[in-house]
Amino acid sequence: MSALVVTDVPGRRRFEATQDGALAGFAEYQLADALIVFTHTEVAPAFEGRGVGSAIARCALDQVRADGTRKVLPVCPFISGWISRHPEYLDLAYNARPSRAD
Repeated sequence: MSALVVTDVPGRRRFEATQDGALAGFAEYQLADALIVFTHTEVAPAFEGRGVGSAIARCALDQVRADGTRKVLPVCPFISGWISRHPEYLDLAYNARPSRAD
């Protein structure tokens, strides 16, 4: 089995995870000038429990960070929960408090 590949598919407004040509899962989004709104994440039943959702979330958020033009509004409960469990991504959240160096 080949590695999981996560790519942004702007025409479908979602990040897709594929493995061996099969769609393993996706995270849908909507774009606004200063926001990317994640609305829904779904993992195919055959791929559940394999970290597909986490791979999608990490890849999508890393891309948002690299782009540097938008904040994240996670309407989707999965993406919201994932961010809360990975505090290194909290700064990407819309209305996030700026981090303070002590």
